[in-house]
Amino acid sequence: MKPQYQEPEPQYQPAPKPQPSPKPQPQYQPSPKPQPQYQPAPKPQPAPKPQPQYQPAPKPQPQYQPAPQYAPAEYEPAQYQYEYAVRDEYSGSEYSAQETRDGSNVQGGYSVLLPDGRTQRVTFSVEGDSGFVADVQYEGTARPYVAPEPKYEPQQPSYEPAPAPQQPSYEPAPAPQQPSYQ
Repeated sequence: MKPQYQEPEPQYQPAPKPQPSPKPQPQYQPSPKPQPQYQPAPKPQPAPKPQPQYQPAPKPQPQYQPAPQYAPAEYEPAQYQYEYAVRDEYSGSEYSAQETRDGSNVQGGYSVLLPDGRTQRVTFSVEGDSGFVADVQYEGTARPYVAPEPKYEPQQPSYEPAPAPQQPSYEPAPAPQQPSYQ
């Protein structure tokens, strides 16, 4: 036996209507948002400007002090003695000096050979406030100055003749080498 196939009867069924799915509801509770707390900005208050207080500058009062009193310095009376002498035959110089002091009393002297050949000797003394007292004496006789006679001697020129100029010497250049082909 062979099975037989029976075709089913077509049946029409309308399409199901779409059913919207319900919106899910959140399961959490959001934390409350902080509410802003506004404080009004401070209003600017005008600051009073201080008015300058002008006062005249105080007049300086001079402070006078008496001038310092200075007494002259006290020194011990000076006491010294010195002497020196020079005789130079090469230059013809000859002179000497000596002096002694004891407090305000000074005695001394000096001598010098003058150009005219005489020797001048000076002795001096100072006693307290009497001032400088000098005694000047000359020894020897003055010789008159005689100027030397000028002598004219013509000078002979002493020179050597200039060297003769050198003449250049030329040598011929070497001949260039030619290659030899063999």
